[in-house]
Amino acid sequence: MDELLERYLGYLANSRSGSIHTLDAYARDLGRFVSFMEQRGIEKANEITKMDVLEYTQALKSGKLSEKPLSDSSYARNLSALKSFFKYLNLHEGVENNPVRSFKAKIKGRKIPEFMTLDEIAALLNVFDLNDPVDLRNRCVVEVMYACGLRLSEASTLKCSKISFEEEILVVHGKGDKERMIPFYPGCKEIMKKYLYEARPLWDKNESDAFFLNQKGKALSGRSMENILKQACIRANLPDSIHPHMIRHSFATHLLDNGADLRLVQELLGHENLSTTQIYTHVTVDRLSSIIHHSHPHSKKKA
Repeated sequence: MDELLERYLGYLANSRSGSIHTLDAYARDLGRFVSFMEQRGIEKANEITKMDVLEYTQALKSGKLSEKPLSDSSYARNLSALKSFFKYLNLHEGVENNPVRSFKAKIKGRKIPEFMTLDEIAALLNVFDLNDPVDLRNRCVVEVMYACGLRLSEASTLKCSKISFEEEILVVHGKGDKERMIPFYPGCKEIMKKYLYEARPLWDKNESDAFFLNQKGKALSGRSMENILKQACIRANLPDSIHPHMIRHSFATHLLDNGADLRLVQELLGHENLSTTQIYTHVTVDRLSSIIHHSHPHSKKKA
């Protein structure tokens, strides 16, 4: 099963399904599952039964396989990894059984997404020196992610051939390899063109179609983009808890704050279900409630 797991993780990495953190978590969770089965003398995926999975999940939840009992969210992630693994085995590896099909995780209310304020976005963008080629590229990375609400995987795989400066539109491949068009604002276009003509030619030795390049001329990886954001936050004196997906959350929240239609935001984000996008309306409502509570002259007045 170790070989099957290795091929599955390679499949995920090549398909760029999910973030780097998700891939790392899946590798850790599934490695623990495979070890558990091997300790029970089970060496083939076809031999795993529903009862084997039940005993594994019970041991997992109780904390016998980790330092402490798993939270509902961690258990849900483990179960999601198992379901994805067996789906892959059924489709690509000739494994016929799926012992995790009937398992379900306890679903809690969605966590309200964290986002950056407009002032924080401005501070972040202003730390870059546009006369320095590397800083110019890094500013462009952050600007494009915020301007278009891109996932990390979408930003790292953006192609030159998929950008139209005339129409101010770029095309990305999102989850499920679904293609979508996203417009960008004039200020973003200026940064993109400045990077394209002033910095990128310094590194493009092989006529690569990747838009964001490292200094060796290869496509800039998602992990490098994470490090770019981390270092920029340090320079801007922003919290070190800021991560790339917060920029995407900020994109959606700021659009809704300024009156954008929910279904249009859904289209821009590439969400399959409107319910996924609706979580951002809770952010907006919470912010409005906070403003009323703290700023309205009668908010502290008793009836």
